[in-house]
Amino acid sequence: MSNFEPRPDYAGVTAYVTVTNAREAARFYEQALGSTIADQRATDDGRLMHCEARINGGPFMFNDPFPEHGMDVMPMAGSMTLIVADAQAWWDRAIGAGMTSVVDLHDAFWGDKYGLMKDPFGVNWAIVGPQPSTS
Repeated sequence: MSNFEPRPDYAGVTAYVTVTNAREAARFYEQALGSTIADQRATDDGRLMHCEARINGGPFMFNDPFPEHGMDVMPMAGSMTLIVADAQAWWDRAIGAGMTSVVDLHDAFWGDKYGLMKDPFGVNWAIVGPQPSTS
């Protein structure tokens, strides 16, 4: 029997990815995305079986690979999307911390600022925010 109780701050879908070196990833996300670590659980061999970061008000969960339990690092086919008020500030901080631009931040045709970057652990991050007002 599980002791899990849903929390109101876990609305909708919560991203959960496997990364190489989750401890290093936790430090990186603090620097690059301003995250705070809400929970970390390690195994006896030092790997993180669970890490919950809070980024931009929401949960982002990750762990080290556990191939012996069917949890291995897989190629990223999508992206984590951060919708923020100041896309340029978020972009600059993340790129400055070591993210790599995939699609430079720009004024997208649909009306938002948009950029796509990749972190050193293979996770894609989209930054979306309003374009500056022209009025």
